[in-house]
Amino acid sequence: MPRTNYLSDLTDGQWQMIQPLLPKQAKRGRKPIDRREIINAILYVTRTGCQWRALSHEFPHWKTVYNIFWQWRNASLWQHIHDRLRERVRQAEGKRKTPTAAILDSQSVKTTEVGGEERGYDAGKKVFGRKRHLIVDTLGLILAVVVHGANQQDNDGACLVLYSLWEKMQRIKVIFADSAYGRKGLPEFVKETLGFVIELVKRPRGTEGFQVLPKRWVVERTFAWLGRCRRHSKDYERNPASSEAIIYISMINLMSRRLAAVKT
Repeated sequence: MPRTNYLSDLTDGQWQMIQPLLPKQAKRGRKPIDRREIINAILYVTRTGCQWRALSHEFPHWKTVYNIFWQWRNASLWQHIHDRLRERVRQAEGKRKTPTAAILDSQSVKTTEVGGEERGYDAGKKVFGRKRHLIVDTLGLILAVVVHGANQQDNDGACLVLYSLWEKMQRIKVIFADSAYGRKGLPEFVKETLGFVIELVKRPRGTEGFQVLPKRWVVERTFAWLGRCRRHSKDYERNPASSEAIIYISMINLMSRRLAAVKT
């Protein structure tokens, strides 16, 4: 009997793009697991925000699903799939695989009683939890992400995500950011050590309330995209590495759907 179709399920077009990026399955041993169903289950958790143990019984057992999520996280497979799809999206938009400009920002989110590493209090946002530090390209696609305790100041957390970006993408020339990243000599330090130019996007003088700022709105839109997945309403993970993997998975779903729509 076929199972119920969920809105989070991969379409055939999405699966055709993701399947070649997965490692080859062993031909010997026990019967191979249906990887499409495993990814569908992970997307179900990401989109609905349910607990792993609350996974619908129509999917493979939750322990099997979680173990594969964990193994692929440790092997950086989620990031690998994400990066390959991002390159394809950029090419579909008529851009080069790697950008020369990027936008930096952070988002503070609450954690839950499950605890875990890297938690703290953000006095500015009055949030106890973690910060999601993102660097995105001009299309809003993620180039680097680091999740850390909310008690770390923006200029300190920025060093983590900027170094992560530098390790894999040194073609970047300029990174747009808000005035919080101009403190403690961060732009000068980043220019000398990593070669990136941080250009501060400041609010016009005399303005009050919400203001759409040039370049900055791009990364805010990315946070909004992530907000479509209820797993991001808080940081439910014990390990920040899992939080980062869930962010990559959300973007994998978004980019593969976009590419599949273009292909059809």
